[in-house]
Amino acid sequence: MKILIFRFSFINLVKIHCCLQKPAKIILGIDPGTLVMGYGIIEINGSVITMKEMFVLKLSGKKDNHERLQLIHKKVEDLIKKFKPHEFAIEAPFFGKNVQSMLKLGRAQGVAIAAAMSAGLPVTEYSPKKVKQSITGNGNADKEQVWKMLQQLLVLKEEPQYYDATDALAVAVCHHFQMNSVMSKLSKGLKGWDEFIKKNPGRIR
Repeated sequence: MKILIFRFSFINLVKIHCCLQKPAKIILGIDPGTLVMGYGIIEINGSVITMKEMFVLKLSGKKDNHERLQLIHKKVEDLIKKFKPHEFAIEAPFFGKNVQSMLKLGRAQGVAIAAAMSAGLPVTEYSPKKVKQSITGNGNADKEQVWKMLQQLLVLKEEPQYYDATDALAVAVCHHFQMNSVMSKLSKGLKGWDEFIKKNPGRIR
């Protein structure tokens, strides 16, 4: 009888320990583009950030605009099916002087977001300056500076083929940092999500 009691207690302790461990979280980051779309996927286990994949979708300028949008949508769908991310982060278009370029970029961003929302993923947008600020501490950092910091954060040695891919990876890491910041604020005095929503209505999407 004593052996049975001990076994029961041990099983319960194992269950409690497993419940206390945070499950791994996967984030898909996208740097939208009409000719080149960068994407980066990271996995977070505790305080460790691991890059799972980083590359680009190259689109031919000879293809019809709508066909390119379809390819972007399908690629995001494929990435979601393959990596099963929990959250989706995307860089917001930079507001330049060329209206036509902005329109095309906005459409590219829109179809990527649509693919994520169709899969039920929460979507968050970050401005290029916010991403740079989050990764390097400098909102005016160049792409090489962002990559060098990512190499240190994720312990990466390889050199990137495309900075569109590193930008997407930076978006994913930025999202992780921002979410950690939100949770930190919650634990420092806010009384749960209800109070957080009241005090930060603009942070809820």
